[in-house]
Amino acid sequence: MYARSTTLMTNPGSMDEAIAYMSDEVWPAMRDMDGCVGLSMMCDRETGRYIVTSAWEDRQAMRASDRNVRPMREQMVDRFGVGAGEPEIQEWEIAVMHREQATGSGAWCRVTWARTDPDRVDRVLELYLDDLMPRIQQMPGFCSLSLLVDRDSGRAVGTVVLESRSVLEQTRERARETRERAVRTMDLDILDVAEFELALAHLRVPETA
Repeated sequence: MYARSTTLMTNPGSMDEAIAYMSDEVWPAMRDMDGCVGLSMMCDRETGRYIVTSAWEDRQAMRASDRNVRPMREQMVDRFGVGAGEPEIQEWEIAVMHREQATGSGAWCRVTWARTDPDRVDRVLELYLDDLMPRIQQMPGFCSLSLLVDRDSGRAVGTVVLESRSVLEQTRERARETRERAVRTMDLDILDVAEFELALAHLRVPETA
């Protein structure tokens, strides 16, 4: 399984319109594309930053979709974009996907970007599954987690979905301790950490763990 993430910026006051556009126009168009297995959208209403991630059965389907996805992405920028920056587009392998409960309205995400030596990616995945994942699952309000990797660069992005913003805030210290443990045991560099509202979650990606 593979995923394409697109990070964009909009005026915070336009976020509801952007969510509606994704839900009413983009997702209906994408769900019938060959190999598409889902779409999610996370947003920060204070900064206007949002991340749209589409999931695909394989790399070939993801790459083949770009011709049809690009015009929708350009329309998103034209309608809701701010500033002169281009969308940040990244392609990933979906290495881990695990759900324990359905995400309802009000769910929030904690997203961590990290990097390791490309030669260590498989070892990092082993340690994540054996050590970090059980710790994350013990957090109150835990719904699901995913880990996406780029084996060529050694970059990874982990997302933890919790049932509410209040639970997200309550678990910040535990999450910080988990990241510190990852740095010690997995030889990772933490590049960024951010918290987002889970605005859309139309995912049919099979469980991997």
